[in-house]
Amino acid sequence: MTRQQLFEQIQRKRSYLCIGLDTDLKKIPQHLLQHEDPIFEFNRQIIDATADLCVAYKPNVAFYEAHGPKGWVSLQRTLEAIPQDVFSIADAKRGDIGNTSELYARAFFERMNFDSITVAPYMGADSVTPFLQFKDKWVILLALTSNEGSKDFQFSNVVTQGEAHFLFEKVLIKSQKWGTPENLMYVVGATRCDYIERVREIAPDHFLLVPGVGAQGGSLEEISRYGMNNHCGLLVNSSRQIIYASQGEDFAEKARAAALAVQQEMDKYLNEYLPQ
Repeated sequence: MTRQQLFEQIQRKRSYLCIGLDTDLKKIPQHLLQHEDPIFEFNRQIIDATADLCVAYKPNVAFYEAHGPKGWVSLQRTLEAIPQDVFSIADAKRGDIGNTSELYARAFFERMNFDSITVAPYMGADSVTPFLQFKDKWVILLALTSNEGSKDFQFSNVVTQGEAHFLFEKVLIKSQKWGTPENLMYVVGATRCDYIERVREIAPDHFLLVPGVGAQGGSLEEISRYGMNNHCGLLVNSSRQIIYASQGEDFAEKARAAALAVQQEMDKYLNEYLPQ
């Protein structure tokens, strides 16, 4: 999927919602456990109920690989259930030396056919660029995350040629030499709204994947006001607030209602903040 195609989907659906499919067998409605593949059945019903309201789905790979080979089958079936015009994100947080990264990229882009993958930048260019060699595929690079431990490294001061930056700023600056706004996005946590303006100064044209809205307390209004660019430039993720809106047999219906509430709020912000 190209950046323009993603933007057209945002305009058509009046939404920049990404739904995280962090599917936990301990949290899904118990009646689904009678199915041969309860993880897939849960995901299928969530997708069927919400695909017209969101522009992306983001399965967190850990929730699938924890179940061994059966989990990988559930992940592949989930990917195949996502409509072709909806952006798919493998939240895998890969990143290793070049030949290993190339194999990771082949696994998720060729074998499974995800549109994108989250990648950790710590090992530098040769761990990231193999993912950027695939046409119309995307790297979503971890830049400024919302977890408490992000303060351990991401706000460390780095001096380059006499100029001081936070480490997350250095990641943003340096990585733009590796990719372009057509194949490189950044993860920026919703609980870091006070830094989103700075992110936009450094990376004005790139899409941002923003987790942390909903259960983690991030402000959708602030993200939209400070983060939106002329292609919208935002994929705002919500997981638990939507997929676990109900533990009953009406879980898909309640998930749709929760997604609709977010989509309607996004429609408002698109009208207010999307540059004309």
